[in-house]
Amino acid sequence: MKRADKAERIGEILDDLYPEPPVPLDHTDPYTLTVAVALSAQTTDKKVNQVTPALFARGGTPEAMAALHPDEILELIREVGLAPTKARNLSTMAHQILDAGGEIIPDWDFLESLAGVGHKTASVVMAGAFGVPAFPVDTHIHRLAARWGLSNGTTVEKTERDLKAVFAEDTWNDRHLQIIFFGREYCPARNHDLEGCPICGWAATKKRIAQESPSRRR
Repeated sequence: MKRADKAERIGEILDDLYPEPPVPLDHTDPYTLTVAVALSAQTTDKKVNQVTPALFARGGTPEAMAALHPDEILELIREVGLAPTKARNLSTMAHQILDAGGEIIPDWDFLESLAGVGHKTASVVMAGAFGVPAFPVDTHIHRLAARWGLSNGTTVEKTERDLKAVFAEDTWNDRHLQIIFFGREYCPARNHDLEGCPICGWAATKKRIAQESPSRRR
């Protein structure tokens, strides 16, 4: 089956399962989404959503965040992974935003210039806050794209290009979220029965199924 045909069938399954996928990180505007996504690196969305209410109560705007000492920010986000580095980045980011006019704007160069914001985070913000077509690829999407034979990329950058090539641009913003939700619900990283998976069962190659078979890894 060609990649394009496979992607079309996968898209139909995902649209049926998740017709209106929500952004899983709680936020109220582009700035709080940027902060939440920056905090989510090596941390679950659930943990981020537990931490951000107290953080946004104190630092819910660039002005308020910039007024906090990095140690104060650290106390508010201590439970997330890499908290010391993230606290410093949030402080620096707030000052950068203020220096640039005080608001998050839908500009790739601007977003990727912010402390703690890489291409993936910028893509989430562009898609989730501004509706700009983007296809953020994290390690989970990277893994599923390989399992499904949609990409043989060894980097998330290559996987992003491959996925953009096989899915229509007007589906990107929903599609990346749908893949994340599908991965959580049906397609976990470990001890996954690919043959019984609604997508892997027909999209994965026999070689891939054999490689990831739980019985093979025992």
